[in-house]
Amino acid sequence: MCGIVGLFLKDKSLEPELGAMLSSMLVTMTDRGPDSAGIAIYGASSGDSAKITVQSAKPKKDFSGLQVELEKELGTEVSIDIKSTHAVVTLPKDMLEEGRAAIAELRPDIRIMSSGDAIEIYKETGLPKDVVSRFSVISMAGTHGIGHTRMATESAVTTLGAHPFSTGSDQCLVHNGSLSNHNNLRRELKREGMTFETENDTEVAAAYLTAEMAKGKNLGEALEGAVDDLDGFFTFVVGTKSGFGVVRDAIACKPAVMAETDRYVAFGSEYRALVSLPGIEAARVWEPEPATVYFWER
Repeated sequence: MCGIVGLFLKDKSLEPELGAMLSSMLVTMTDRGPDSAGIAIYGASSGDSAKITVQSAKPKKDFSGLQVELEKELGTEVSIDIKSTHAVVTLPKDMLEEGRAAIAELRPDIRIMSSGDAIEIYKETGLPKDVVSRFSVISMAGTHGIGHTRMATESAVTTLGAHPFSTGSDQCLVHNGSLSNHNNLRRELKREGMTFETENDTEVAAAYLTAEMAKGKNLGEALEGAVDDLDGFFTFVVGTKSGFGVVRDAIACKPAVMAETDRYVAFGSEYRALVSLPGIEAARVWEPEPATVYFWER
């Protein structure tokens, strides 16, 4: 049992409130998963710059001097915004992959949470209220985001095991459920060149979507393939740079509810996650159908 939330804003005037609204939704789902929590926020793209969000178990040691060393390694200006155990490295967009490689070489113990033009992911063990406070998520602005609070069933309670999982640029996924064919699928994806950091089945689902979109599919098409190719019980909420998608398996035993107004689309594992949203009393509210893809894109 885990708790999932998601929010895709249509009304630009709500963008300064994205972090606050998403944090409130996630904290409401605390009793569905007290082990760890995480949030992905999609902010406005920053022109020629890209971002790499990293995490360290020893941030004082690992983040000290990192900016200077990266600038020397890459031969360009880099900025680092440190937030507790996480830091956001901003660098030229055309050096994103070089930046990831340099971080791995300079700080082998640092873990990359996400990278891309718009995405930032913050996740740690602990309760949602502590995680969102630790990283000042409430003050963050953005266009859309997803969140997860976890009750671990198939892997250890660690930061790397927390959701969201990101396996591609500006892509991430949160999951409530359990996949039965993730080991076979992991082997197939490794043969296609995908890499994995955990044994978590959710990372396999995220990598599957990344691999499908790399073949030219959009998020909606990749999610349609997931219904056929992934076995088990699952509800997925997925983010890309410009998109937001939801899909449930054919049996759909994991709870889910959605709401849509002319200002936003929202998802919650339970309706109580949505009750504080503006105008919710006038929203179209429904339960997502089994094996049906719901997909919005700018």
